[in-house]
Amino acid sequence: MSGAVLGLDTSNYTTSVAVFDGRTGCNVGRLLDVPEGTLGLRQSDALFQHVKRLPALMRELAGQNDLHMLRAVGASTRPRAVEGSYMPCFLAGTSQAQALAGVLGVPFLSCSHQQGHLAAAAWSAGRLELLDKPFLAWHLSGGTTELLLVKPEGSNVTAEIIGGTTDISAGQLIDRTGVLLALAFPAGKALDALYQQGGAVKPFRVKIEDLKFSLSGMENKVKAMAQAGEEPASIARFTLDTVADVVVRTTKQAQECYPGLPVLCSGGVASNSHLRQEMTARCGALFAEPRYSTDNALGVAILTHRALERGELE
Repeated sequence: MSGAVLGLDTSNYTTSVAVFDGRTGCNVGRLLDVPEGTLGLRQSDALFQHVKRLPALMRELAGQNDLHMLRAVGASTRPRAVEGSYMPCFLAGTSQAQALAGVLGVPFLSCSHQQGHLAAAAWSAGRLELLDKPFLAWHLSGGTTELLLVKPEGSNVTAEIIGGTTDISAGQLIDRTGVLLALAFPAGKALDALYQQGGAVKPFRVKIEDLKFSLSGMENKVKAMAQAGEEPASIARFTLDTVADVVVRTTKQAQECYPGLPVLCSGGVASNSHLRQEMTARCGALFAEPRYSTDNALGVAILTHRALERGELE
């Protein structure tokens, strides 16, 4: 890729590296290995896996793209672009990206994991211009269920939380349901496949107040269903239908508060087929391709390229 930039993202779920030239991009990533029956990794274990995997992923990316003329390097350095946002696993990508930039003599860009998600989703949806005006966005992932009011800030964006969960995230509910059903972690894809096998069930109507809602009670209901011997497919449907229902209803309320703003969905949970169908049909929401909904470094590379082109990097 001529005139390309490199992006690295080392989240709590995935190690990924990507290259972007302003038009096309390539992302290479791998999920972290999580022991069967567990709900994630300690930060020290995640950091260790990232450090071990990055060299191999970089070689794979270089095998698919020409990386000899990189113009800049970027990395996600924290979960969100707010004071106090920190997670050790991001140190792996940050340190390697800064070292590469220093050796190559090119600029380095620091951004947040959430900003990368938004950029990747907008580009994948064919609407990168969304980053230059206000819009509504959902960040739906294993650790985050936030409804955001997003506004442009130079080549990047700011994201104000205006709604979402007050306790566990949609991704946590899905993963905990999956572990309860003996599915591999993270459980999103497996639960989505199981969903297709079940018959119609009535979702639980989660209460919404000021665009906020609680999902912790849902976890108790799912456990009760499992203890009562409900079919796994029915439990999968109940969980995913409930998540989709509350996200749709919250979105429609937000659209009344912020009329005319487009809605973009990002994060791993946004790759769920039922949620995508409901949000598209009922809210006109925009989605990334599933591979760019999950954690990836492409959004970091996109933001790095935008900053470089606009003269924001020295």
